[in-house]
Amino acid sequence: MILTTTPSIEGYPIKTYIGVVTGETIIGANIIKDFFAGIRDIVGGRSAAYEDVLREAKDTALAEMQQRAAQMGANAIVGIDLDYETVGQGNSMLMVTSSGTAVII
Repeated sequence: MILTTTPSIEGYPIKTYIGVVTGETIIGANIIKDFFAGIRDIVGGRSAAYEDVLREAKDTALAEMQQRAAQMGANAIVGIDLDYETVGQGNSMLMVTSSGTAVII
């Protein structure tokens, strides 16, 4: 399945617009990651632990959206948008949502 943030796919005319599809995931970062991220804040640098959690959440949201599109008979998703938010008590959870338009090319 082709996934793209653009509204069309060059060289592939869209035959049918099926509808909006979404994928959502909420994932928590544990206390150990919080501790090491705090150290990174003090000494500088990137937090690989948080980057891994963020990447996992994004991949899960996209996979869920792709699965829903496939169930609808789509073979591509165009106009994909990703949104990131923190939720939960103390903003301890990361929510990633993906949305796009399922199409047949």
